[in-house]
Amino acid sequence: MQEYPIKRGFTKGFEVRMVDGLETYFKTQPEESGDRYRISYGALKRLEVSRGEKGKTLVVDTESDRSIEDDEVILDTNRRFRDYLQHVTGYTAKERAKKMQKKGD
Repeated sequence: MQEYPIKRGFTKGFEVRMVDGLETYFKTQPEESGDRYRISYGALKRLEVSRGEKGKTLVVDTESDRSIEDDEVILDTNRRFRDYLQHVTGYTAKERAKKMQKKGD
């Protein structure tokens, strides 16, 4: 499970973006379970997202489909996942990595 901070100004409409982004980037309707939303797409057997504490973080839990061996599918899934995270959090992959590194220090 990974928790991503939401950029200042992106907390407004965060939950709507979190759900709409799943439909937009993964072209699938998420399954709602309480406050969590779940999909399955490409190399991801399970992608589950929810709001973190106080609605200022995105909590993501994933499970890879190890049976997928097609590099194209894996790369496409990774690209869509990164684009989704940027859409929801407001941070690029580089900015997210920097934040995670800072958090670990």
